[in-house]
Amino acid sequence: MMYSKWIRGAIAIATLLLTLGSSACDCENQDFAEALSEISLALYHAPILYQDTDDTDPQSDYITKLDYDNNIIFSDNWDNRDNYPLIAAGYFSIVESRTHWFIIYGFFHPRDWTDSSFDQEHENDLEGLLAIVEKDGTTYGKLIGAITVFHLDFYSYKASDSSLTDGHEDIDGVLYFQNTAETILPIASNDAHHPMICQEAKGHGLKAWPHTGDFTGKADEDGIIYFPSIGSSDIPSSGNDRYVEYGLFTFGELWERQLEEANLSLSTSTTFASWGTFKGDKSGGCGNGIFILCSEDSANAPWGWDDKNDGATYRGEIALDPIHLVDHYFNGLGTFSQMYIKNRYLEDLRDKQYSSVNLPRGWPSELNLDSMLAKLP
Repeated sequence: MMYSKWIRGAIAIATLLLTLGSSACDCENQDFAEALSEISLALYHAPILYQDTDDTDPQSDYITKLDYDNNIIFSDNWDNRDNYPLIAAGYFSIVESRTHWFIIYGFFHPRDWTDSSFDQEHENDLEGLLAIVEKDGTTYGKLIGAITVFHLDFYSYKASDSSLTDGHEDIDGVLYFQNTAETILPIASNDAHHPMICQEAKGHGLKAWPHTGDFTGKADEDGIIYFPSIGSSDIPSSGNDRYVEYGLFTFGELWERQLEEANLSLSTSTTFASWGTFKGDKSGGCGNGIFILCSEDSANAPWGWDDKNDGATYRGEIALDPIHLVDHYFNGLGTFSQMYIKNRYLEDLRDKQYSSVNLPRGWPSELNLDSMLAKLP
């Protein structure tokens, strides 16, 4: 399982609380209390995903768990896709500043594939978004904007009632919010507070709904609508399923694996080829077809996500230093703290004695770790 024992316990408690309709818990263990708080926050803002599917191989467009094949050997994920059930899953992590929560959500596919000639595919695919939540005095805050990962580009969006304006990058559109298939609103409310996102088939680039344009939920379109859940994880009945619940899990153990393999050689590691990049090879049929290429080690974790042409932001900042990324992408942020209250990524790097003179193997040269660590309490 790609989540730790205390998170599993917290998920069980959170599920029970949700079932009973309780809003409080007398938790003796502070880790449990913090886990419950993070899970509740992540679930409240978790996106509803409109996943386009291609009828030539819809299973390759199903989202699933990072360890769907019961291991974390990432060079066999293409090979094993037909051998294990593709249980729906989404992943999250939360970084907190004095004024905002920054929630990363990610969705994993074992294959980035194609059925066209003169094209390319690769093993593993993880794309997602950064949700920007303003602390407005309410329990879960207000989701004011998002930055999505579309291959090697980021796209930015705002809630229509937020004060966000263009920063160094132009805002690409507005967010829509939903709770059920019948309720779609341009502003978040008690009736609709899950942001709507969409992913393309095959390559799985992610934008805010309906901006990929391939699947918007219409009856004559092929696709799956995934709804966030803690208590259950479904398997789509087909590539044309309008209600599938995805389980919500943390990136915790994937991050722990990254730290364990941070200075291992490529031949020794099992999950990561280098910092932020998954291992992936050409076995199992990747690249089969007329003039179809298969690239190795081509998918990235959130701390490896990057927009190649957005100016002065760098690889992995969307997870490691979202304060800097968001400040670059948007103006109109109002009171916007430059200090973190909680940032597990930076805290763990500091605890392992990493610094600008002692960096993990493959660390991006543009990222100044010392300046990021200075934003910790």
